[in-house]
Amino acid sequence: MNRAWKIKERGNVSDINRLAEELLVSPVISNLLMQRGIASYDQAKNFFRPDLKDLYDPFLMKDMDIAVQRLELALHNKEKILVYGDYDVDGTTSVSMIYSFLRNYTSQVDYYIPDRYAEGYGISFKGVDYAINKGISLIIALDCGIKANDKVAYANEHRIDFVICDHHTPGDILPEACAILNPERHDAGYPFKYLSGCGVGFKFIQAYALKNNIPFEEIAKYLDLVAVSIASDIVPLIDENRILAHYGLKKLNHSPSVGLKSIIEVAGLTDKQITIDDIVFKIGPRINAAGRIESGVQAVELLVSENTAEAALHCEKINSHNQTRRNIDKTITEEALQEIGRADKYKYSTVLYNPGWHKGVVGIVASRLIESYYRPTIILTESNGHATGSARSIPGFDLYQAISECSSLLESFGGHMYAAGITLKVENIQKFRDRFEEVVKNSIPPEMLIPQVDIDAELNLNEISPKFLRILKQFEPFGPENLNPVFFAESVSDNGSARVVGADEEHLQLGLIQEDNPFTFYRAIAFNQASHLAKIKRGASFDIAYTVFENNFRGETSIQLNVKDIKIES
Repeated sequence: MNRAWKIKERGNVSDINRLAEELLVSPVISNLLMQRGIASYDQAKNFFRPDLKDLYDPFLMKDMDIAVQRLELALHNKEKILVYGDYDVDGTTSVSMIYSFLRNYTSQVDYYIPDRYAEGYGISFKGVDYAINKGISLIIALDCGIKANDKVAYANEHRIDFVICDHHTPGDILPEACAILNPERHDAGYPFKYLSGCGVGFKFIQAYALKNNIPFEEIAKYLDLVAVSIASDIVPLIDENRILAHYGLKKLNHSPSVGLKSIIEVAGLTDKQITIDDIVFKIGPRINAAGRIESGVQAVELLVSENTAEAALHCEKINSHNQTRRNIDKTITEEALQEIGRADKYKYSTVLYNPGWHKGVVGIVASRLIESYYRPTIILTESNGHATGSARSIPGFDLYQAISECSSLLESFGGHMYAAGITLKVENIQKFRDRFEEVVKNSIPPEMLIPQVDIDAELNLNEISPKFLRILKQFEPFGPENLNPVFFAESVSDNGSARVVGADEEHLQLGLIQEDNPFTFYRAIAFNQASHLAKIKRGASFDIAYTVFENNFRGETSIQLNVKDIKIES
């Protein structure tokens, strides 16, 4: 797939040079900082040295005082509390955090994860019935609930209060809950709106701790769970999320909870410096696999475990689920790709339905299809007599808004700009497919349908040094709104070591040199770009878009390049 290179405009040269002199860094580094809105020494210090003291006052969030008072009352009266959350990573980490915190103060606390297949996403009537039968009087909903108006009303009829901690886009009318903590509320009053669901839950216990003189250290031990949620839910890694993720990664690397430590071990991350990417690609998928294949309850059982042997047993189960998930995911992706090839009337979107597809992997399949067919994608399967599934978007396109314009054909939907879940009647699929295609066609700029590589700056190979990489690493943790910088270099070539690698020989391993410095080379890996091998072997020069990383192998550390794209003359 050909990709367009979009190179960011360089900032004002005098400003870049001034900041470079103040910080004693290269102009390339100061330019990267200015692209992130950092233009002074003090701003750079705050960016490079995140501080927990800079977390916002949780009581700035609408309803926080009410939520804390309700929890205090429940604990004082020894009420039965139910911690309720979704079955994905954000939901299960949220439930694990709040449950682990509350069991320090009460034995009257339980948790509930809805079944993906029997109940679907979010609050269910079955879940409320569970609370009724157990004598629960307070439900704390995490990563869900913002649109559960009918379920909350049902709970109110049975004198069960709801405290909702959510971060999804609210509907026009909010549920009649006791308290609704959501930075996305138009009246939230909170200075940062991009918290994960677990992040909102953390602000809740932070507020409770402040009100009740509980040392911050007592809640800081849950920051590894918060970091896992931030990375897995792909929320912007800026502002408060950057602070939470920075310290969460520290805990994950030095003293993870028993449950997370067991995942780290089976994921092969022991003795490795764990990054956001490791969470996204290795830790998060294993937690998610429990809810995709069997039950999200298994993920919570693991994450709240305080016994190493018990955690190992739980982890073995979810690791097995993850392997099953990978096999199913691969099969369905292949089937879906074949279906797209037969549906060539749709040029702007993909909407596929197969009643036999596994509901637990449709979101993953949607993301996979975008890699091949770069357009908004929805994958549907049958569940409880309806078509239900997941939607994924491409950068810059507001998927949630597009789905909203088709809402008359839907039974329910929810999500945000880049990911959503929908449910509709099977007989409405074709109407929805046509309507969605029309909405996307009329609202998406043509250039948005061309995959692009966003490039931060030019960086010649001779500018890469250990000092440069050391400073670049301080930009971490990387994620949305603070992505790992991508550079470009022109007229590079291979030193003769180019070869294909990978199980299917789909990747390239290179030794890159540049014209002005032919005696220094950098090892590089170019994933899924083996098709360029013949031309590179013939000595052709080419341009690269790449990132710089530190490779640790058998105790040796070296600078390596990850080549994102190659432009070579045909």
